[in-house]
Amino acid sequence: MEKIITSARNSSLLSTHKVLRNTYFLLGMTLAFSAVTAAASTLLGLPRPGLIIMLVGFYGLMFLTHRLANSPLGILAAFAFTGFLGYSLGPILSSFLSAGMGDVIALALGGTAVVFFSCSAYVLTTRKDMSFLGGMMMAGFVVLLVAVVANLFLQIPALHLAISALFILFSAGAILWETSNIIHGGETNYIRATVSLYVSLYNIFISLLSILGFSRSN
Repeated sequence: MEKIITSARNSSLLSTHKVLRNTYFLLGMTLAFSAVTAAASTLLGLPRPGLIIMLVGFYGLMFLTHRLANSPLGILAAFAFTGFLGYSLGPILSSFLSAGMGDVIALALGGTAVVFFSCSAYVLTTRKDMSFLGGMMMAGFVVLLVAVVANLFLQIPALHLAISALFILFSAGAILWETSNIIHGGETNYIRATVSLYVSLYNIFISLLSILGFSRSN
């Protein structure tokens, strides 16, 4: 009986390590692809997608990726999703570069990397169960949603900065939660895990760009 339990544990650990390894590999590949599409969008001077296109592209491709997550087509959907978000970064990066704020982009990239590696390393080394963050993140999502909708009408710079700061905190929590979910067997699909981590990184990068850009312009 003891051997069966030990064997089951070892099998579970191997499965968890495999999901984690595949997640980080696919995340690296999608980040590289996203960087290529962002660079192409910047160099070609492609227009910024409107709100409707952005919402349809984001949620439509995310839904497609989750729908196909258990098949090889899910990988293609993940690349389509991250490539679209990379394209949407192009016009933003162009505006920063034309304003002579290339260093702000570098700082935002560095800050995003620090947040990701710090959060991931903490969970991987302590193996702490972060499932308790689920309720707080749901509350945070509701607060962010209300704040974003309000700022569409109010257009208050201070509120915009507060939203960006909240997005960074929310996304850092999402990285902690998702990484913990993987190593504790709650997430067994590396495509879904990859998309979740990618969205968190995207939000942190955009939010840091917003905060640092505002600080520079003032």
